[in-house]
Amino acid sequence: MRADSPIPPHVVIATRESRLALWQAEHVKTLLETRLGWRVSLLGMTTLGDQILDRSLSKVGGKGLFVKELEVALSEGRADLAVHSLKDVPMDLPEGFALACVLEREDPRDALVSNDFSSLAELPPGAVVGTSSLRRLVLLKSLRPDLKIEPLRGNLDTRLRKLDEGKYAAIVLAAAGLKRLGLASRIRHAFEPEQMLPAAGQGALGIEVRADRQDLIDALATLAHQPTWLAVTAERTVSRAMGGSCSMPLAAFIRAPQVEGEMRLEAAWGEPGPDGQGSSQPLVRAEQQAVVRTFAQAEALGEQVAASLRAGGAVWASNTPVV
Repeated sequence: MRADSPIPPHVVIATRESRLALWQAEHVKTLLETRLGWRVSLLGMTTLGDQILDRSLSKVGGKGLFVKELEVALSEGRADLAVHSLKDVPMDLPEGFALACVLEREDPRDALVSNDFSSLAELPPGAVVGTSSLRRLVLLKSLRPDLKIEPLRGNLDTRLRKLDEGKYAAIVLAAAGLKRLGLASRIRHAFEPEQMLPAAGQGALGIEVRADRQDLIDALATLAHQPTWLAVTAERTVSRAMGGSCSMPLAAFIRAPQVEGEMRLEAAWGEPGPDGQGSSQPLVRAEQQAVVRTFAQAEALGEQVAASLRAGGAVWASNTPVV
């Protein structure tokens, strides 16, 4: 199909096959059908990130492992677009691909899920908490240095099952995923950003297409939520400036603006210790506020905050995957 051809009567969405990924794809499918009048079907796929469950993402190539197979489907013409949880998408897409749309953000917070404890403070000394996120690891250890953080891989249902089997006292998940699947009742405590700063892009969905599909880019622009897109651009720029990996021990989050047009970007950085647990070094934090009405302004804000992190000593020395 030529890049200048009209929108096809039938559009295919490439998606991972986890329950949450399918919910996200179905959500976009409904938007495309109801708002644009398209006929839409799903192409379910299993990615390398879904297959490798015995090692943390930071050791096998990062969260980009969840998008590569979907991009192959786009490049081969088997699908027209792919739906991603934006926190799983590398800041710099491969040549030939474009982020065409960012949808309105769901709850961006992290959530404590436990069958026995209602808050982080209630966990007994040395309790085992499950997460494979380096960001969550360093933030949890800054709040409770005594906790033992153990790896937790798999889709959302798999992680909940492992908790229910008694392998962890608690686990930490994205509140957005739990809410989207109707599992908000599993949340015992939602961490406010003051406690646990979210990951860049957490809670937002992005739609990826081939860069030469201007027809899709133009049409999908009507679905975009510009405030969310600007916010996650600033957050993800911090990630790019710090090395580009979405598996870094980095948090970056835009607070709700107090004045229209202004954004306050906060970031936190912590290096895991040699034992894979928290570092004895305090977190490096940075914060900057600016008027943001364009993507260039959002990127400039992200660059400023990243520069402040580096000035405070944040250096990612572990960005080489260990296989």
